Amino acid sequence: MQTGTSQRDDQRQTARRRRKELLEAADRVVLRDGPEASMNAIAAEAGITKPILYRHFGDKGGLYRALAKRHTDALLASLRAALDAPAENRRQRVEATLDTYLAAIEARPQVYRFLMHPADNGQPEPEQGFDVGQHSAPLLRRLGEELATVIAERLELGPGGDEVARVWGHGIVGMMHGAGDWWLRDRPCARGQLVHHLTDLLWGRLSLADDRVGAPGF
Repeated sequence: MQTGTSQRDDQRQTARRRRKELLEAADRVVLRDGPEASMNAIAAEAGITKPILYRHFGDKGGLYRALAKRHTDALLASLRAALDAPAENRRQRVEATLDTYLAAIEARPQVYRFLMHPADNGQPEPEQGFDVGQHSAPLLRRLGEELATVIAERLELGPGGDEVARVWGHGIVGMMHGAGDWWLRDRPCARGQLVHHLTDLLWGRLSLADDRVGAPGF
């Protein structure tokens, strides 16, 4: 016979598994509908009613935050892997990191648009009052802070280095987001060309900074 503790553990595991299934259903709808993805469509895809979806996520904002964390975690893991992969020089490593970000938004443009832009008609779902733009700023801030940590770990920036790393982290994320958003919409050049041009832009003080002793080169 199960104890109260083991029953609670089973319930938590079941809830986590169900939440993962619902996020996967939401992903499928977002891949199809982009910013127009609705709670009704996600509930239908998952084979449940909308109140059950609310029970797991609260509202569309809660579902958005869960999806944003899911995709941001995956993107950050890819960026770290690109930074730590063998490279002939620091510029090649920077190019690989920029390309990783751009390849990710190119591969799943509907997911990117869902996370970063409101629906084309500019109207949130009336019953939820949801505004994607209101929620995308924390996602970009998290990316900036995470990249700042990586920069501080990999480069010796001297006095005030933590401040410099945070400025660079948020500045690089802002650049990648702004340039990537424009590029994804207009496609003015090949991805490789965009990576090359952005690396040229970054290739100022970065090229002069010394690597930390024993740390992977940035």
